[in-house]
Amino acid sequence: MKANGSRRLSQLLAVALLFFSGLCMAQMADDGGESDGDSDSEEREQWFEVDSLNEGLDEPPDEVKRLTPREAIRSFMELAEENDYAAAAHVLNLSDLDEAEQQQRGPELARQLVEVLRRGEWLNVSNLSGRQDAAIEDPSGQHPLTGEPRRDIELATLEVEGDAYDIRLGRYREDDEEPVWLITPDSVSSIPLLYQEYGPSLLEEYIPERLKTSFGRLEVWEWITIPIFLLLIGLVGWGVYSLVGLLAKWFPNGAPSIFAGKIGGPVALLAMAFVARALLDYVVSFSAVATTFIRVLLILLIAWGVGTIALRLVDTILLKVTRRIVGEIDDTKPKDERKLLTSLYALRRVIILITVTAVSVYVLSQIQLFETLGMTLLASASVLAVLVGIAGQAVLGNILSSFQVSLAKPIRIGDLVMFEGQWCYVEGIFYTFIRLRSWDERRLIVPVTYFVSQPFENLSVKSAKMYRYFDMKLHLSADITVIREKFLEFAKEEDSVVEHHKLCCYVTGQTETAQTVTCYLMASDPFSGWVAEMNVLERMMAFIRDEHPEWWPRDVVVLSQRDIAKGKRVDARSSAETNDPDEGSSA
Repeated sequence: MKANGSRRLSQLLAVALLFFSGLCMAQMADDGGESDGDSDSEEREQWFEVDSLNEGLDEPPDEVKRLTPREAIRSFMELAEENDYAAAAHVLNLSDLDEAEQQQRGPELARQLVEVLRRGEWLNVSNLSGRQDAAIEDPSGQHPLTGEPRRDIELATLEVEGDAYDIRLGRYREDDEEPVWLITPDSVSSIPLLYQEYGPSLLEEYIPERLKTSFGRLEVWEWITIPIFLLLIGLVGWGVYSLVGLLAKWFPNGAPSIFAGKIGGPVALLAMAFVARALLDYVVSFSAVATTFIRVLLILLIAWGVGTIALRLVDTILLKVTRRIVGEIDDTKPKDERKLLTSLYALRRVIILITVTAVSVYVLSQIQLFETLGMTLLASASVLAVLVGIAGQAVLGNILSSFQVSLAKPIRIGDLVMFEGQWCYVEGIFYTFIRLRSWDERRLIVPVTYFVSQPFENLSVKSAKMYRYFDMKLHLSADITVIREKFLEFAKEEDSVVEHHKLCCYVTGQTETAQTVTCYLMASDPFSGWVAEMNVLERMMAFIRDEHPEWWPRDVVVLSQRDIAKGKRVDARSSAETNDPDEGSSA
């Protein structure tokens, strides 16, 4: 019984072992199958599987190389330079055409595509991938698709009547043949439409064939035509500038004449840009190298012209408002008007900032820098921020300080300030500096950051009214009551003296021989107060000189024992001394 039990136990263990080993082998087989399937799937994702490629064409010659994107386009362009469009057609995927049409239309489509690439977009073949799988090589590793194979890449994007059309390369494999790179069927179907937009112009039909040979990146006729084209555009700009100048003289004096006189240059730039674009669209078309440069230049001219005209309009409106509401820039105007002018200048700076930003965004969007340099700009944003922060620290500080001054308004346009011991009117608050006008008509240009970091006295922060005073040195015998009455009389006769109840005149000092009399008056503004102070002082001096010359201070020299400051002496001795002709006193 024990032997039978042992035999049965061993049989059960053997069956269990065989069962588990079978499961493991099945699992391993399944894993191997899945791995092989994944490998095949990954390989298929590197190209498009097709049953046939360009069956209507002959066998591709040896000159046609299509293993990498760079080889395919370089071979295509070289064959086109040799006018071998039949061979160049092998770089196009003509699967959407019948076999009979492939032989007939293939060379023609290749010729049209060459013209489109020459004129539509400057294509640098060296920038294309030289790998068979077209994987992106980025040593920095910042590109999100670094190292991943591609089977479809973009060569160019062209617009026709606002619609975008891509010219793309695709990687195709026929059966077990080596995968090759070809222009995709969708791109081939759009070639005729692109050729109508970017093909040769009417003018080129009259150009001799010998002038169409390449010389560098351009053809010979382009080297001759481009200078003539630029000269013609320059003449148009000169004519428009002269016409705007004449119109500015014909306009009546005022804002229209000023505005017309300021926009001659920007309007000429706009006219040059629009005429050049019309010529490029309807008369002549150059190679992509020249066309790209000219179109970018035209975009810059249009943006610069529109932005400048907008700023000139703001300046003209600001000048008109200044002349009508504020008048001459000084602190005699009410506080609200000076505050309005300061706000207008702040608004001008905001408009300039918005205009510059809008123009920059427009230019970058038109030349498509966001698409081609987006990753580079993002990658170097921190470095650029550091460089700009170091190099432009002073400029950025002044700009931020100017906005701070405009918003907080510690000073306003027209305020009278005492800055570093000088009387100055605030004449303008700009991005990086403040322009001050001194009392003698000099102009002080002070950086904003320096101005706000230094203490200054704003004499107009609350009101332009100001106390003025002057001192007079008089003899001890001068009657202060008479002096006070005359001062009040003279001060009230001055138009710029206000708040007569605050007029005052007091003795503020005394020495052995003289007394100091100080007179205070309140004036409507500092400069008028200074004038009133001088007028009243002159009249007080004239009064004392004409009516009481004995009140002028003088030194006393004692020639006898008698001092006139003690008054008359009643004794006989003093009387006798007074009558003695040999003795006396004088002042």
